Amino acid sequence: MITRTSVWFTLAAFVAVGLQLYNATSFLPYSEWSLWQPDAEMTTQQIILYYAVLPRGTVAFLAGAMLGLAGALFQQLFRNPIADSSTLGISAGAQLAIVSATLFAPSLVDEGRSAVAIAGAGIAASVVFFLAWRRRFDPVAMVIAGMLVSITTSAIAAAMTISQGEYLMSLVTWNGGALSQQDWAPSFYLTVAFAAALTLGVALARPLHLLSFGEEVASGLGVRITQVRVAVAALGVLLTGLVSAFVGLVSFVGLAAPHIVRACGTRDARSMLAFSALAGGLLLWICDGFVQIIASSADESFPTGAITGLLGGPLLLWLLSRIRHTTPGRAYGQQVIRPAAPMLAAIGGCVAIVTLASFFVAQDQGGWLLLSMSEFQQIFSMRWPRVVATAAAGGLLGVSGAMLQRLTSNPLAGPEVLGVSGGAGIGFAAVLTLIPAPTQAEIILGSVVGATISTAVVTSYGGRRQLEPERLLLAGVAVSSLTSAVLGALLAIGDQRSWQILNWLAGSAATVTGTPALTLAGIATVVLACSLLVSRWLTLLPLGYSVSTALGVPLRPARVLVIVLAAVSTGAASLLVGPLSFVGLLAPHIALRAGFSRSRDQLTASFVLGSALMLLADLGARNLTFPYELPLGLFAALIGAPYLTYLVSRRA
Repeated sequence: MITRTSVWFTLAAFVAVGLQLYNATSFLPYSEWSLWQPDAEMTTQQIILYYAVLPRGTVAFLAGAMLGLAGALFQQLFRNPIADSSTLGISAGAQLAIVSATLFAPSLVDEGRSAVAIAGAGIAASVVFFLAWRRRFDPVAMVIAGMLVSITTSAIAAAMTISQGEYLMSLVTWNGGALSQQDWAPSFYLTVAFAAALTLGVALARPLHLLSFGEEVASGLGVRITQVRVAVAALGVLLTGLVSAFVGLVSFVGLAAPHIVRACGTRDARSMLAFSALAGGLLLWICDGFVQIIASSADESFPTGAITGLLGGPLLLWLLSRIRHTTPGRAYGQQVIRPAAPMLAAIGGCVAIVTLASFFVAQDQGGWLLLSMSEFQQIFSMRWPRVVATAAAGGLLGVSGAMLQRLTSNPLAGPEVLGVSGGAGIGFAAVLTLIPAPTQAEIILGSVVGATISTAVVTSYGGRRQLEPERLLLAGVAVSSLTSAVLGALLAIGDQRSWQILNWLAGSAATVTGTPALTLAGIATVVLACSLLVSRWLTLLPLGYSVSTALGVPLRPARVLVIVLAAVSTGAASLLVGPLSFVGLLAPHIALRAGFSRSRDQLTASFVLGSALMLLADLGARNLTFPYELPLGLFAALIGAPYLTYLVSRRA
């Protein structure tokens, strides 16, 4: 019997095979293949065809099939339609493990690359699953936990890559998911692993299906729930680690494949696993075929994994309306209100102390030291631009986070989480690509435009779909995923832009001069003043559409203005600190818990606290690893990540 599923998969197989043959015959006409003659008699092109071009297609199918199977297992295990290795941060854990081993213990990579990747994926999965368990495996909580792990591990991996310039392009290309092959060994290895994993997955299909009816029903029918969960999770981690070890990071194939199968009408648990593997294999094979065609015509080499990441953002946006969640809460309920002036004075005192430490505290070969006044005078002209720019960037991120949290009524909203920073990165990269020698003003403008567009996409999607705050947050994660994929593709090109973008991703204040620092300080002053002017709107917007409109808030202009202010803040600050700081999330929370509940007070306190946090991060980044300097954005992210972990891990 011919079914809709078989028709679609047959057509997809014809497309995949056709693309493979087209790319192979474009490289070498079929009449010259002669693949069965001994290697010694082959020409160079025949050897490349046999050992590179043809194995690439096989590896593409096998890697996609393994990711599709892993995605189906995770989605059925957690009853979460947006679960997959990339959204849960498991691939990012494997990435960090491989990068760390490559840079600091290359013998481990030579002798056991697969084991290293699987270990990294397992550690990341353990962190995400623990955080999600604290929230009863709520879908939103799982994705936020995965985002936390992904951002943190990606920041660390980027810093390590920058610190070892000789490995730069090989690691960047691998991080993008490179399918290039040199022989048939990976194909044979992945074939054996995939066959074993598929057999085990099909054996687990029945208990997985029973778990979908609830733990009590499954337990009553004899399912050992803990053992099944551990086995399925371990199988998913194993598949992800193996793919990461052999081809690098390939995003969102595991997310898309099960949904393609469901769209074709398949519902049976065993069929879902088998067809998800087939769909994932064909999807990656087809994507790689188009990537090779584009690369041959444009004379640019793009890793296939970076291109498949472009599927993730739109797919996540489409899936948002299908999610049921249990995560409660609003950002602004009843809060303790304390007098603002004394608390602001105390925070200002902290900023003054950190500022003085930035000028007078240093480290040399002998350890920590306190500079004398004469030494201070000698370094002042070099140090003040960095201090001013760092404080301004922190203040901009702090006030941007406060505005976004009030606009969305979401305690986890921030420029890093809602995709604003990613949009600024796309604008930054676009200016580098389109303008041969851009000025600082053009770079700032491009970053602001990119941040504005990404913020508008997230908030307009939320307004159109009437999404709750948690789902609006997921829309931001979707946009962040899309922007990360685009940046990954640009990084993999391998020219001067790659180095500039990678340095921006890590964030650094080492090269700031006086004019950019004063420009950033001026932007910060203007943004803070404008945010205080719209503070009444930010007080009323969290009360909801009806109440805000009844109290005279012009809803559309208010939202547009807040979006523009947040975008300007993030775009300007991201040029200095990159997209990974978490200061925009952290500062408003500290301000709120300190008693600054009124919007004007919270905006001002968030600005001051953001400056203090960024100055503290800069002090640590500059001195803790002397004589080497850590990226500013990375160090700030490592400060903010534990707090975000605490927020996600609180029990529902």
